[in-house]
Amino acid sequence: MQDDFYRIKRLPPYVIAEVNAMRAAARARGDDIIDLGMGNPDLPPPPHVIAKLAEVAAKPDAHGYSASKGIAGLRRAQSAYYERRFGVDLDPETEVVVTLGSKEGLANLAQAITAPGDVVLAPNPSYPIHTFGFIIAGATIRSVPTTPDEKYFEALERAVRFTVPRPSVLVMGYPSNPTAEVADLAFYERVVAFAKKHNIWVLSDLAYSEIYFDGVPTPSILQVPGAKDVAIEFTSMSKTYSMAGWRIGFAVGNKTLISALTRVKSYLDYGAFTPIQAAAVAALNGPQDIVQQNRELYHRRRDVMVEAFGRAGWDIPPPRASMFAWAPLPPALAHLGSLEFSKQLLTQAGVAVAPGVGYGEDGEGFVRIALVENEQRLRQAARNIRKYLQSMGVNTPSANAGA
Repeated sequence: MQDDFYRIKRLPPYVIAEVNAMRAAARARGDDIIDLGMGNPDLPPPPHVIAKLAEVAAKPDAHGYSASKGIAGLRRAQSAYYERRFGVDLDPETEVVVTLGSKEGLANLAQAITAPGDVVLAPNPSYPIHTFGFIIAGATIRSVPTTPDEKYFEALERAVRFTVPRPSVLVMGYPSNPTAEVADLAFYERVVAFAKKHNIWVLSDLAYSEIYFDGVPTPSILQVPGAKDVAIEFTSMSKTYSMAGWRIGFAVGNKTLISALTRVKSYLDYGAFTPIQAAAVAALNGPQDIVQQNRELYHRRRDVMVEAFGRAGWDIPPPRASMFAWAPLPPALAHLGSLEFSKQLLTQAGVAVAPGVGYGEDGEGFVRIALVENEQRLRQAARNIRKYLQSMGVNTPSANAGA
């Protein structure tokens, strides 16, 4: 019987899973692991959201199949969010669909719009679904930089000139996971103009829209006039409202792409559990204190991590947004590579991080650090890392400087 499946053959070993397995084994042995690897929020949703979940779940008629495209109230709530946050008008019937997290939405849209052999432009390094969602669908990936600068557009122009067949989709995500880079509205204006000129669909991942640290809110590509002609955007409740395990996200924008995604989803799922969708409505329409609180919390953690790790001998550029830091390996240990460094940090310092090579070959030389432990634990991680660096012969600041 054949076991050499076509789509499985196209998937390389998931190197991040190797570190995750080591972390799980260490915890099973009773080791205290400070987990800065997976971007899994450590905070609960607001109490009124949990209360709404319980309220609706208590209703006898709430346990049947739901709506694959999302209940009408939730689509209206997302439309209202875009209006007040970005000034973007969305038709909740034709320009909004609820997804089982943004990851599922991206993967299902890839299935909907991709034919085998299509060329997709995707960032490198990038969140894995940005590339592998399309690879699973049979596409070929041509990498472009993550940096939203002139080199980015030079790479796009080269791709259009020299790629056969011509690219049909451009995937992007800002604030970036894993690099934490941010884009401004002028960048999006150029992307939209490029996409219209070359008949390319644009898929924007805006999962970290509310986690920014410089006082300037992150924009949406849909704020660009005419962007809905070519673009669709994905957002998520996961980080904004600390609802990662609830698996609620959205795709909004271009009606053709929304229709295609909605149709594929209708064959694959019946939508999220209705009480979860009702609770998501309560989150979007209710008090927004948690949004600011989470932003401030991640900001404080960023500052503590950057300072404490710097005192430990590992200088990390402070991210401008997202819940991640994109950290270059300590220069004296760069020869280890990101995977081996991550393994040693786990086994010798009790600190889990994500190896950059797991996000693409251009991620080599970096690790991703998730700000998902409290400030005390971050400082403990810094102390552990100092000892590890000293054991590897790395010169670190004097011990009395503290970590």
